[in-house]
Amino acid sequence: MDLFKNWRRRRLLARAQLPEDRWWAVVAGLPLLRGLTGAELSRLRNLCLLFLHEKHLVAAGELELDDGMRLYIAVQACLPILHLGLDYYAGWTSVIVYPAGFWSPHRALDAAGVMHSGYQARVGEAWDRGPVVLSWADVQQAASGAGFNVVIHECAHKLDLLNGIANGMPPLHGGMSPPAWTQAFTAAYNDLCQCLDLGAEPPIHPYATESPAEFFAVVSEAFFEIPAVLQATYPAVYAQLRGFYRQDPLLRLG
Repeated sequence: MDLFKNWRRRRLLARAQLPEDRWWAVVAGLPLLRGLTGAELSRLRNLCLLFLHEKHLVAAGELELDDGMRLYIAVQACLPILHLGLDYYAGWTSVIVYPAGFWSPHRALDAAGVMHSGYQARVGEAWDRGPVVLSWADVQQAASGAGFNVVIHECAHKLDLLNGIANGMPPLHGGMSPPAWTQAFTAAYNDLCQCLDLGAEPPIHPYATESPAEFFAVVSEAFFEIPAVLQATYPAVYAQLRGFYRQDPLLRLG
């Protein structure tokens, strides 16, 4: 099956076309791609072609989703797997895009053990064995260079879920140490929680303190968007992400 899948992908890449002007407009509009080599951009382009072929990007609500918008999402989704491959996004096929934030069913257990049900405002979601859901208004914030990237955030959740549960530890490569990962992430997570408890300005988005899974997703955003901030604040976490993603954004972004 792998041989057939790889043959099919090679055949698709040999036949697929992506308008040059559209590709370079997207690349130019995303600061987080700065410094990628020609070979890396070529690899990213091929991943995007495969992503757009194998995933279904569909609009919800009043949004009209065109090919340029689909490519804009695909580029951001494929950057984290640039040196991992599209198989890291196995097990799901759909990306649902709303015009802006949306309401999602939410259940929470309070301290008294009472379950509360309702709806919660969201800008993105990654369902276990289901779609990625995005707010287009927030997808566009990636161009601001402010460290927020909802596409990378939700795709990081998908990588985290490859182990069967979102716990802040995706499947590590051979040679990576799970105890070292746990130590680095636990220390940084506790430090960020303490920072908020003291009322200090957090170095990364405070939503990271919601859970270890959200911490991994938020630091993944920071790794690609504001690597200098993450490396200066939590160098051990940066080193672990560099090993997992097999990239060093700080080196290429300067």
